Amino acid sequence: MAFQIIEGVRIWGDPDAGAVSQAITCSQHGNVVQTLLMADHHKGYSQPIGGVVAYSGQISPSGVGYDIGCGNKAVRTNLLASDVMPHIGSIMDRIASTIAFGVGRGNRYMVDHELFDDPDWNVYMQVAGQKGHNDLKQLARQQLGTVGSGNHYVDLFVEPATDRLWIGNHFGSRGFGHKTASGFLNLAAGREFFGKAPGEHMDQPPVLLNLDDEVGELYYRAMKLAGRYAYAGRDVVIDEVLRLIGAEADFAVHNHHNFAWKEKHAGQDTIVVRKGATPSAPGQLGFIGGSMGDISVIVRGKDSVENVESFYSTVHGAGRVMSRTQAAGKMNWKTRTRSGGAITREQMRQAITDYGVELRGADTDESPFVYRKLQTVLDAHRETLDVLHVLRPIGVCMAGADEFDPYKD
Repeated sequence: MAFQIIEGVRIWGDPDAGAVSQAITCSQHGNVVQTLLMADHHKGYSQPIGGVVAYSGQISPSGVGYDIGCGNKAVRTNLLASDVMPHIGSIMDRIASTIAFGVGRGNRYMVDHELFDDPDWNVYMQVAGQKGHNDLKQLARQQLGTVGSGNHYVDLFVEPATDRLWIGNHFGSRGFGHKTASGFLNLAAGREFFGKAPGEHMDQPPVLLNLDDEVGELYYRAMKLAGRYAYAGRDVVIDEVLRLIGAEADFAVHNHHNFAWKEKHAGQDTIVVRKGATPSAPGQLGFIGGSMGDISVIVRGKDSVENVESFYSTVHGAGRVMSRTQAAGKMNWKTRTRSGGAITREQMRQAITDYGVELRGADTDESPFVYRKLQTVLDAHRETLDVLHVLRPIGVCMAGADEFDPYKD
C-alpha cells in the first residue's frame, strides 16, 4: 500500500505535521470509522484540507466547512485550442468582464433556476424564520453564477494530446453556503442561527451532529441543497463561457470536494466527510486542478484494494505548501497594500508568462510557487486512480489581487 498509518490515520504523500495533528484530533471525537489524509493535505480549520473522516450516524458541519459543495467542473469543447490562441487576450477580457468574481459579488443579471422551487428551502423557515429564509434565498438568487475569490477560478485549457479546448471552473455555494455553515455551527453551540459566533480556532475539535437528531437532519438537508446550488452555479458559469467563445461541449466532468456523502464501506453505513478531497469510486470521474502554472487532469477511480482502503477518496488539487500571508504578505486594508510576501508580482508574472498563460486577476498567494506539483500528489495515489486527460492552462481568470477572502476553506 502507498499510504502510511500514524495513530490510526491513513496518510498518502508526505505527512504535514499540522494537518496530521488535526486529523488525529478528528479521529478522537465522535463515532469515527476511519480518518484519512490525501496527498495534497495541509492545515485547515478543525478538519484539515485533504482530510476525510467517515462517521457512523454523525455529520460534521465544521468538517464540510464554510464553502459547502465547493468543487470543479470541466467540459471539453468542439473547438481547437490552436484556433483560439490568436484571440486568447480578448477572450479572457470578455470572461473577466462578464463573469462576476470576488467576495459578495452579485450577478449582473438575475438567473432563474428550478432550484429555487426546491422543498428543502423550507429548512430555513424552521431554523431562521420567514425573514431569514427570504434573505438567504434572495442572496442565493443574486449570487448564482458568480465565482467568488480565493483560489476560485475560470480557466481555459488545451489538451496537448488532441489540441482540444477545455473549460474548467472551481467554486462552491458562495455566501449562501457560508451563512448556512455559520448558522448550523451556531445552532450546534446553542446560539441563534444568525447569532454572532466567537470564531473558530484552527485546531479545535470537530463540531458533530447526530443525523437522527432534528438539527443534524436539518443540516444534512441544507447541506445537500447548498451542494445542488453549487452544481447549478458551476453549470451557469460554464454555459456562459461556452456562449462567450461560441462553443459547444461534448464531454463533462463535475464533482464536489467539500461535502458529506452517505456511503457503505466494509459493509457499514457511514457518512464520509471530505474536505478538499474528491470522491473516486471505481469508474467515477473527477476533475482535479493544479496551479495556474501546472497541469490539471481528468481522472477515473480504479477498482483496486487500495481504493477500497482510501474509502474511495483522492486529492482535490495540488495542495498548498505556503500560506496566503507567507506568499503575498500582510495586507493593510486601509492602504490596500501588502508587505513582507515571499513571492513578488514580477516572479509570478514571469512564471505564468514562461508557462504560456493569459492571466486576469489573482495575487501572488495563488502563484505556482505556493502549490505542490500536481504530478507529485497524483503519483501518491497511482494505485487508486487512472489519469484519462492531461490539460494545460492557457487562460486563467480569478478575483482581483486586492480581494479579501473570508472563506476559510
